[in-house]
Amino acid sequence: MTDVRVMVVDDQVLVCEGIASLLGLQEGITVVGTAGDGREAVERALEVKPDVVLMDIKMPVLGGIRAAEMIRDELPSCRVLMLTTFNDEEYVLDSMRAGASGYLFKDLPVRELAQAVRLAHAGVDQHDAAAVRRLMSALDLARPAARRRPDLTEREFDVLKLVARGETNRQIAKELFLSEGTVKNHVSRILNRLGLRDRVQAALHAKDNGWL
Repeated sequence: MTDVRVMVVDDQVLVCEGIASLLGLQEGITVVGTAGDGREAVERALEVKPDVVLMDIKMPVLGGIRAAEMIRDELPSCRVLMLTTFNDEEYVLDSMRAGASGYLFKDLPVRELAQAVRLAHAGVDQHDAAAVRRLMSALDLARPAARRRPDLTEREFDVLKLVARGETNRQIAKELFLSEGTVKNHVSRILNRLGLRDRVQAALHAKDNGWL
C-alpha cells in the first residue's frame, strides 16, 4: 500500500515542524509539505496534492476553516482534519460546514494522530468526543424547550385547537362532523383535564404552550 500523503498547516513554526517531523516517522505516512497560514495552505495543497491536510484554525492571512473549504472545493478527494487547541462549538460546526473530516486537539498522542490521518484517508470522519459534547450542549441550549403535548385524546386536541381559534360549539361541530352536545362534552373534559376555568383560559393555555 502507498503511504498517505500529508500536509501540515500551522502558523507556529515549531508546532508545524514538530508535528511534521513526528508524523514523518510513523508507518504508512509521508509528509509532503507544510504551510504557515491558510492562503499558503491552499496554494501548497494545489501543488503537492496531499491526501490529508492537518489544519490549524486561527491563523493570519486566511483562517483554517476558510482554507479547508477552499481546499475541499479544489481537491474533493483531499481530506482535511482540523487540529486545534480550541474547544469551541462554533468552530466545530463551521469546520463541519466547510467539509472537514474531523476536529481534533493538539494534545493528541502522535500514534493516535497518525491513526486519525489513516482513517481520514479511508473516509472515516473523526471528531474529538469533548468537542462533540460541547457542540451538542450548545445546540440543546439554543433549541426552544420542548412543550409537552396535553394529555388529551386526538379528538379532544382537535376541539381544543378550534376553541383556541375562537370558534363556537356550533362551528366546531360543523367542522368536525359532531353534534353540538358531543362538542360541549369534549370542551368540559378538556377544561377538567387541564385544570382550567373557561374557554378563554383554554385558548390562552394552548397558545402559550405552542399547541396551535
